[in-house]
Amino acid sequence: MDSENTLVTQAPTAPHAPWGGTVQPVLDLPCGMVLRPWREADAPVLVAAYEDPDIRHWNRPEPETRESAAARIARWNRRWEERAAAVWAVSAEPAAPAVGLIGLADFDPEGAGAEFLYWLLPAGRGRGVMPQGVAAVAGWGFREAGLHRQRICHSVANPASCAVALKAGFPLEGTMRGALRHADGWHDEHLHARLATDA
Repeated sequence: MDSENTLVTQAPTAPHAPWGGTVQPVLDLPCGMVLRPWREADAPVLVAAYEDPDIRHWNRPEPETRESAAARIARWNRRWEERAAAVWAVSAEPAAPAVGLIGLADFDPEGAGAEFLYWLLPAGRGRGVMPQGVAAVAGWGFREAGLHRQRICHSVANPASCAVALKAGFPLEGTMRGALRHADGWHDEHLHARLATDA
């Protein structure tokens, strides 16, 4: 075979990211709230969150008991250690109860991508917390996790989530038809994304 006419390709790899095996940091937000690691004592907050009508409708969570919520939190902590997910609790201060969740999941090591998940309980709403939190986690994802692309997907019938994405610097890339099934049927989804190279 003529080596001059042979194309050799190599799968891209994400830059080395130092976060696996480290202590999950507390991220301070301009509004005065913080993002902190979840702990077992937060289990009742998850139970309450997954009973909230808005959170239940848009996030499609399974019903939680205190035991299953504690197991979910332990799983998030394991996935942090495995560099498979990074999920924070939103709270007024590091020792305060959680009022929301912001995280990155569906990590793709080869494609260096991940997808956001987030929700807020009524006690945390109306303060501009979520756009600031998403922006803070996005910055961490590019800087510490070596991500190239981060995305946010939400139902087109959820304008609040769309506003969060836009305010956090995630432009709308397009609409995915019939992409996600909610309790009331199939929803089109908006796709927002940011790249590490975006200004």
